[in-house]
Amino acid sequence: MARYTGPKTKIARKFGEAIFGDDKSFEKRNYPPGQHGNARRRGKKSEYAIQLMEKQKAKYTYGILERQFRGLFKKARAAQGITGEVLLQLCESRLDNVVFRMGVAPTRSGARQLVSHRHITVNGELVNIPSYQLKAGDVVAVREKSKSLETIERSLSNSSNVYEWITWNSDTKQGTYVSVPARIQIPENINEQFIVELYSK
Repeated sequence: MARYTGPKTKIARKFGEAIFGDDKSFEKRNYPPGQHGNARRRGKKSEYAIQLMEKQKAKYTYGILERQFRGLFKKARAAQGITGEVLLQLCESRLDNVVFRMGVAPTRSGARQLVSHRHITVNGELVNIPSYQLKAGDVVAVREKSKSLETIERSLSNSSNVYEWITWNSDTKQGTYVSVPARIQIPENINEQFIVELYSK
């Protein structure tokens, strides 16, 4: 699957927050990129620019390219509920995101790699599609042969996040996607209404 592979710190600086996770380079230079990033006065952004930036932030955060993101938006718009919230819920329901939330990988890109390399099962079956949409009750686990992988062990030992909509058993290395998260349970700093307004033009 195609994905963004460019300089992540530069992108994080553009949005003014570490959207890819812990980033020591960002902490040192948490101002916009460019020769005059720290001193340059920036004019007021247009409504379109703000909406576009919010969409780009969401795409980079979840590691989704435009075509797939637009597809998720169409799916969200056709579903019951508030379109923007449903869009974020669809992003959160992706297998790579849930593997990341469970602490099996320290980043979403790392989670995508684990899924793509066939280290993850869903309801006992190997699934190597990062964009696979989980349903409430699905059981996500580390494949038996992969449970001793150092990268997984290290990530789990450093993970401390707890989410009400996910359960995780460190002994068996499996967890359950209990329910679709409510908007208040999604920690990402994204204004989804701007994205809805942009796509609705």
